[in-house]
Order: sequence, then C-alpha cells, then structure tokens
Amino acid sequence: MNKLGRALLATTALGTATIAYAAGIERRHWTLRTATVPVLSPGARPIRVLHISDLHMTPNQVSKQRWVAALNDLNPDLVVNTGDNLAHKDAVPAVLRALGPLLDRPGVFVFGSNDYYAPKPKNPVRYLLPSSKTKRIHGVTLPWRDLRAGMIERGWVDLTHVRRTIEVGGQTIFAAGLDDPHLKRDRYADIAGTPDPRAALRLGVTHSPEPRVLDPFAADGYDFVMAGHTHGGQLRVPFYGALVTNCELDRGRARGVSRWGSHMWMNVSAGMGTSPYAPVRFCCPPEASLLTLVPRPVTPGQGRNEGVRFGAGADMM
Repeated sequence: MNKLGRALLATTALGTATIAYAAGIERRHWTLRTATVPVLSPGARPIRVLHISDLHMTPNQVSKQRWVAALNDLNPDLVVNTGDNLAHKDAVPAVLRALGPLLDRPGVFVFGSNDYYAPKPKNPVRYLLPSSKTKRIHGVTLPWRDLRAGMIERGWVDLTHVRRTIEVGGQTIFAAGLDDPHLKRDRYADIAGTPDPRAALRLGVTHSPEPRVLDPFAADGYDFVMAGHTHGGQLRVPFYGALVTNCELDRGRARGVSRWGSHMWMNVSAGMGTSPYAPVRFCCPPEASLLTLVPRPVTPGQGRNEGVRFGAGADMM
C-alpha cells in the first residue's frame, strides 16, 4: 500500500472512531456543570438553582431519566427548565418520570420548538448554516399541553409571557419568561417593564438566547437570564469551540455563564439531548447546570466573566 492509501485508510479509521465515540459514548456522558454567579441583591442569601434544558426525551431513554431524577439529591432551591423536553409523541410520561422528585421543589419553565413539534429528518448540512438562512421544518404536533398540565399540577410555574413573584427559601424572586424566540413566538411587549427592585433576584427565562430578547431583558434591569437551545454547539472543535449556535448568539457564548451588557448575566445550558436524527455530541457532553447565585459586589467588575467562579464539575455516569 502506498503512502496515499495508508493516509486515506488512517483518515477513514479516525473518522469512524470519532463518529462511534460521538454517537455511542459522549452523548450519554451525563455531566453536571457548576458555577457561582454574583447576581443577587446585596445582603441576599445564596440561592442554588438547577438548570435543565433540551432533554429531547424519547420513551426508551431510561439512563437519562434516572440521571435527571437523581439531580434531586443536589437539593436545589429552585429548578429552571428552558424547554425542548420532548422528542417523541409518547414521551410526556418519561419526562414527568424524570422530573418527578424535582417537581416537588419550586420550579419555573418555558417551552421550546421541540415541545410543540416533533423533529424530522433534515440534511445535516443545514446544521452548519446560519440560523437566519434556514427554513423551519416541523414534524407532527406534540402533546405539550399534557406536559404543561403535569408540571403545573405539581406546582411549577409556566412563565410564558407572564411576570411572577416566587418565594424561594424565604426570599423573593421576580421572574418573567417568553415563548420560543426560535419559532418567533416571543412577545416581549407582554412582559416589558422594570422588574420589582425589592426582589433578591430579577430572573428572565427563554428557550433560545436570541440577542433581540436578551437586549430588552438587560434594558429593563434583569439580573440574570437563563436559556438553552444551542446544545453548546453540540459539535465542538478543541481550541476553537462551537461551530454554530443555531441562533443569532455568537459562538463564544454557546454554553455556560457570561455577561450580557454591563449589568446582566446569563447562563446558556448545553442541554442533555439531541435530535433522534442527529444523535451525536463531540467535545460537548450532555449537561445540567447547578448554579450558586450570590450577592453582586458593590462595584461589579466589567470583565466578561469577572466575579464568576466555575467548579470543576462532576461527571455522573
């Protein structure tokens, strides 16, 4: 075999091994991301928030369901779910089973596109195109009303286009949320206005972190916004990061905590699932986030991540 043949063979073998790892191992490597974020009012007590997003659940994903249920052992003060829970018309019982213990804790949620519509096969090249250049392709309507009812019956608050005051551990959180900006269902005018300045935290919740909704949250004076949708890029290149975000957010913010403007912070969850038609992750394991919120410094720094402390994280197989 000549040098070219050996090189082609090696390249093919490497590509096959990479795909096998991305599809068979990493996409099930459940990971907990941790960070400490200075967003509370001065004098407030720390609040532990568990951020769950993009489960993309199918009925047979038992390992994922067990791992999510076990997150209850972290004893979060508040659970925030930023949507895309479903990937199958029969997945509502599986999602509620996974969230079961957490539904007994204070929680809020908004929905994403894959709560409303099932995924469909797509040309994988579309994944690498800018979000604005792709046409939405929807599958059958999913039973999102059943999922919403199950969450509400257990006490979680649907933040879709509403503003709510929530008591968490004796402290007040003022929260507002949007329907999915990725589907252009957001109506920020419905929640516009200054949030309660007396609250320990002013929290915005959205599925897709589109700059057009992040800007008004920041302008109105929210301290923290939580979002999902990006899957952290889903495919990341070492030393480069996410290839795309599937929205208008820049690649550098595809996952984790960052600033948005001079006052507001945000956390973008890389999520826990994938479309059944693109079941791969590379350098971007599925994750939930445990965020310890602490008071802001009197004179906050201006650096993008100044004041944030990131934990080493914990892999939970």
